[in-house]
Amino acid sequence: MTSKVYSAAIIGLDAIPIEVEVDTSKGLPSFSIVGLPDKTVQESKDRINSAIKNSGLQNPKKENLKIVVNLAPADIKKQGPTYDLPIAVCYLLNTKQVEFDHSKKIFAGELALDGSLRSITGALPIALMAREQGFKELLLPKQNTKEAALIDGIKIIGLSNLTELAAYLSGKILIEPEKPADFSKLLYDRDFDFDISEIKGQETAKRAMSIAAAGFHNVLLAGPPGAGKTMLAKALPSIMPKLSLDEALEVTKIHSVAGVGKYSAEENGNLISQRQFRNPHHTASAVALVGGGAN
Repeated sequence: MTSKVYSAAIIGLDAIPIEVEVDTSKGLPSFSIVGLPDKTVQESKDRINSAIKNSGLQNPKKENLKIVVNLAPADIKKQGPTYDLPIAVCYLLNTKQVEFDHSKKIFAGELALDGSLRSITGALPIALMAREQGFKELLLPKQNTKEAALIDGIKIIGLSNLTELAAYLSGKILIEPEKPADFSKLLYDRDFDFDISEIKGQETAKRAMSIAAAGFHNVLLAGPPGAGKTMLAKALPSIMPKLSLDEALEVTKIHSVAGVGKYSAEENGNLISQRQFRNPHHTASAVALVGGGAN
């Protein structure tokens, strides 16, 4: 018997839909995952077994089932723990422990051994892709709901553990969707660590920086150590135009996928509303800055 649910893979800064298929049959007990999974995805079967067992659901190991999981399309490499939740849900659907319409729901999340859900990276591009592909609900860890709610037009359901998910999918409990973000507040928070109006002296350099900011030009600052070049560069965002909504979402997507930087659930609903200052070492190569390899 075969069942299917949907998940997502992150390719660069964008997400694509992934079909998670589970087939179970009687036979020699086994649990295999195909579809170009990396080591993290391969290890998910042990996390899933323990999470289902510790959530009070039917343990795959005790059922003596041959379980085959396919992640399609099979020619795209699957990376990270995002597939823990969709594989577990697809198994529960296959064994009739939950019943729901899978066509309009998409799942993403990492499972702990006790069945609780851990946050993932890339929730924002997944939510954006889900809306574009016509999905109605995105189910993911509670820690990621504020980030995903930056995208309107799709219900964001935050979950704490696998037991709560099974009860929700079975209709035993109701979970209120995360409220969409209020961009009228998020985009106008201007609080800079360095403000160019607070810099004394260096009038010529400040004039050059103002012209560069006004026209979005490049600028090269040269001078002896301690002259204030880095301070001026850090102050440049304070006189640049505010980010548009599309620009803010693009910057936030970068931080979401990387899982680094000034980025937390408590801050601005996770929307990065200011232009970012980055300070790579002066010896960094082009490959070090933008990445290398086949992609």
